[in-house]
Amino acid sequence: MRNVMKRIYPLLIALSVLATGGAAADPGVDFATLLDEAWEWRLAENPLLASRLGDRRYNTMWRDRSLDAIGARHLQKRNFLRRLYAMDRSQLSESDQLNYELFRRELQNDVDAHQFKAYLMPFSHRGGVQNLDSQADFLRFTSLKDYEDWLARLQEIGTVVSQTIDVAEQGRKSGIVSPRILMNRVPDQIAMQIVKKAEDSPFFRVFRKLPDSIPADQQQRLRRAAIDTIDHVIVPAYRKLARYFNNTYLPACRDSIGLSALSNGSAWYEFLARKFTTTKMSPNEIHRLGLTEVRRIRDQMQSIIDDLEFTGSFRDFLTLLRNDPQFYFDNPDDLYQAYLATSKRIDPELVRLFGKLPRMPYGVKPIPDAIAPDTTTAYYSAPAADGSRAGIYWVNLFKPDVRPKYEIEVLTVHEAMPGHHLQIALQQELDDLPKFRRFSGFTAFVEGWGLYSESLGYDLGLYEDPYSRFGQLTYEMWRAIRLVVDTGIHYRGWTRQQAIDFFKDNAAKTEHDIVNEIDRYIGNPGQALAYKIGQLKIQSLRESAEQALGDDFDIRAFHDELLGAGSVPLDILERRMNAWLTSQQK
Repeated sequence: MRNVMKRIYPLLIALSVLATGGAAADPGVDFATLLDEAWEWRLAENPLLASRLGDRRYNTMWRDRSLDAIGARHLQKRNFLRRLYAMDRSQLSESDQLNYELFRRELQNDVDAHQFKAYLMPFSHRGGVQNLDSQADFLRFTSLKDYEDWLARLQEIGTVVSQTIDVAEQGRKSGIVSPRILMNRVPDQIAMQIVKKAEDSPFFRVFRKLPDSIPADQQQRLRRAAIDTIDHVIVPAYRKLARYFNNTYLPACRDSIGLSALSNGSAWYEFLARKFTTTKMSPNEIHRLGLTEVRRIRDQMQSIIDDLEFTGSFRDFLTLLRNDPQFYFDNPDDLYQAYLATSKRIDPELVRLFGKLPRMPYGVKPIPDAIAPDTTTAYYSAPAADGSRAGIYWVNLFKPDVRPKYEIEVLTVHEAMPGHHLQIALQQELDDLPKFRRFSGFTAFVEGWGLYSESLGYDLGLYEDPYSRFGQLTYEMWRAIRLVVDTGIHYRGWTRQQAIDFFKDNAAKTEHDIVNEIDRYIGNPGQALAYKIGQLKIQSLRESAEQALGDDFDIRAFHDELLGAGSVPLDILERRMNAWLTSQQK
């Protein structure tokens, strides 16, 4: 697998050089060549990313997960960075100077992160090598070759599993291992792959119903090949993984949950805080901001409770919301239909707030059963770059009795429209941007926009019910709590139960969701900080524009400008929006 990629990648670069005449005519051409080369390298090194974007050149491959490949990727990123720093940024156009800065930050973050060796903890309770079958949800299956390519990928799963074990073992020997509380969830996930009958394997799912365009004899051949691969490659690979994970890795996992418990862990978390928020805020500053936001939102929640003339305490009201059957569906089908109906209600109202909407549609799908119990309430996956797959709003139908009705509107606004789908699909359609900007992003902007979008539900005719308004505040409170518990866990020595209790005391999320959320923060340090930090910046920019422009403020123009350059760090966003505001005042 690695040797094939080594042959393909130099050929792609040679073709790129030939296309530019072999030599750069000016700094702009030289910079564009570097961006193209780095993008082609990224696709070659990450075949699943290429496949998700609709690029089928690497459809038979997985990413090389070996330690040698990890080291080689780090060296190549350093090489790209050296070449970038050797260029005279001042000689580039204004738009390319911004591209330069964003590319530099992305590369520098990756290079700086390598020292902490996060790659030595390759397992996640929220997905990974134990459910590679889920990657099929993001691929195109329309032709005979699509299925043959998938079969070729399945043949390599033994290699992927072995590489993952080798990396994990290096981490175990180095003392860089995952928290046991999270890893306790993984054995059951691995066990789902060890089937007695190949047709029961999650990997067989895509072969159950094949397109009519594939002849019957070829359909039979594909299914026979799938059964053979599952029996002789996939199941043995997962048996090997189960033996290693259950007998060697899990017993060696750490009892601690915070990143600071690891060697150099506090510095690691400080780096992640800067990376995910795109600010220079320290973890302690973020923690204090979180506490301030919790108090502010708590006061707003109490006002709704008072309006409802509820006579109990704040905690009593949260208990009511968690336990009263009126707030829950009793079956997954009704819950799913509610998500669909809410999505349809929102879409026609978007023209009130946006002058430009994405061409690409989105769909609503249930989260696969294999991962639903251990993952969050919902998430979003972006469209394919070639238009072959729409955006998907994935909703969790596992245990509908813990998924409140009053969360449906705010969750849909965040994950679909006008949240993630609107922003990400619009970004992909900015054809004048280089590909690294169209198809990636900075978490503080992406998630900050998603959280800011929740407040737009009022403009879209949502939250008419006081419980739905409380649901909107619950979701904002949830992100404020993240600032407190994420920094608490990874920087201030909080226990898992301490984080769960703080969450339960301040938000109406159900306990099932709260535990999954806290475990998510344990397993992905720093990422949860981005939401509230980004939202507060966007809200501040809007308030400044409203105050400066008064009656001349146009919300559609503001949103179009905010989204018009795709995802950028918050300091660059502020600079961009201040320039727009100056132009509007003139």
